[in-house]
Amino acid sequence: MVRLASAGRWVVALVAVAVGASTFAIVFRASLSMFFRTAYGHPDVVSAMVAMPAGVRVLVAVMGGLLAGLFSRAAAKKGPGAGVGEVMEAVAFGRVKLSMLGTLLRSVGTWLALAGGASVGREGPLVQFGGSWGKIVSKTLGLPPDTRRAMIAAGTAAGFAAAYNTPLAALMFVLEVVTGIVALDSILPAFAATALATVITRAAIGGGPLYGSRGFHLAGPWELGLYAILGLLAAPAATGFRWMLSATERLFARTQVPQPWRAGLGGLALGLVLVFVPGVAGNGYEPLRGILDGQYPLGLLLVVPLAKMVATSVSVGSGSPGGVFTPTLLLGAALGALVGQGFAAVLGESVGPAASYALVGMAAVTAAATHAPAMSAILVFEVSGDYDIVLPLLLATAISTSVSRRLDPESIYSAELKRSTSHEPAR
Repeated sequence: MVRLASAGRWVVALVAVAVGASTFAIVFRASLSMFFRTAYGHPDVVSAMVAMPAGVRVLVAVMGGLLAGLFSRAAAKKGPGAGVGEVMEAVAFGRVKLSMLGTLLRSVGTWLALAGGASVGREGPLVQFGGSWGKIVSKTLGLPPDTRRAMIAAGTAAGFAAAYNTPLAALMFVLEVVTGIVALDSILPAFAATALATVITRAAIGGGPLYGSRGFHLAGPWELGLYAILGLLAAPAATGFRWMLSATERLFARTQVPQPWRAGLGGLALGLVLVFVPGVAGNGYEPLRGILDGQYPLGLLLVVPLAKMVATSVSVGSGSPGGVFTPTLLLGAALGALVGQGFAAVLGESVGPAASYALVGMAAVTAAATHAPAMSAILVFEVSGDYDIVLPLLLATAISTSVSRRLDPESIYSAELKRSTSHEPAR
C-alpha cells in the first residue's frame, strides 16, 4: 500500500511538472507576441526594430536594459536563481538550492529584456522555470531526495521541449548538459515529462519544428569531407563567441557600475548596434529562419553573425538575464550558409544547397559551444526530419566538439557551473 501511494505521488508529480513547465512556456511566448503586436504594431521584435527610427531603437534598448537590470538585482537579493549551472548542481550533485522567486524575477527580467530587443535567448527562463518547478512539486508531494533530483531534471527537459518543440533533443540536453552521465533514474521521468510537455505545447501553438520543416540534400558521399571542414571551422567560431561573452562580462564588471545602471549601459550599447543592424534584436529566431529560407545574401551573412555576437555579449555581459542557446544556433546557421556558398563558388552546382550547410552549421557550432554533440545533432535532425542529414550531423558535431574541447576544456554551461560552485558572479 505504501509503495502504491508513493507511485501515485510520483505520477502526480510528473504530470504536474510537465503541465507547469509547458504552461509557463506557452504564456511566456504568447505574452511576448501580444506585446509586440499591441505596443509596436508588429508580429515580432525584428520587424518592429526595422520600422522604428534609429533614436527610438536606442531608447527602447536602454529602457529594456534598465528594467531587466532592476529585476536581475532583485533576483540576486533573493538568493540563487535557477540558471543552467544551478540546475546542473541540483541534479548532478543533489545540492537543491533552486529559488522559485529568484527564477520568476529573472524570468520577468528576461521578458523585459526581450521586449526591449535584447539579444538573449528566451529558452533560459523556460528551462530554469522547469527545474525550479520540479523542485517545488516534488517537495510539496513529499518525494524522497533522489526523486526530487529526477523531477528537477524532468522539469528542465520539459522546459527545453516547450522552447524548441524538439522532445528528443530535450532529453539529450538533460543527459549531456545537465547530468553529464546516462542516469536512468533521472532520464526516465524526463522521457515522460518531455512527451507530455510537447503534446501540451503543440496543442497550444501548433505542431512541427520551431523553425519549420527543412529538407536536406547530400550531393554524394564525397561531400561528407566538406561537412568535416565545416565541423573544423565551427570550433573556433564557438570558442570565439564564448571568449567574447566572458571578455564583455569582465569589462562590465570592471566598470564598477551597479545594477540596474550596468544593464542600462548594456542596453545603450545594444541600441547602437541596432541602429545599424536592427535584425539582430531578440533571440535570433527571425534571422535564423531567413537564413534557412535562403533569404540572406553574402553581405548579410557576414554582418549579421558578427553583430549578433556583439549584441548578445553586451546584453548578457551587462547583466540582462536570458540564454545564449538560440543566438548560438543563429551563428551556426550563418557560418554554415557562408561555408556552403563558398563551396558552391568553387565547386559549382555539384555541392548541396547553402541551406543544407546552414542546418549542419547550427548543430556543429552548438555542439562546440555546449560540448553536447548528440543533443545538437538530434535537435537539428528533429528540425529537418530528413534521415539523409544524420551522417553529416554526426561527423560535423563530433569534429567540432573534439576540437573545441582542445581549444577550451570548458563549455558555456560547465563554465557557469564552475562560477556557481566557486561563488563567482554568474552571467
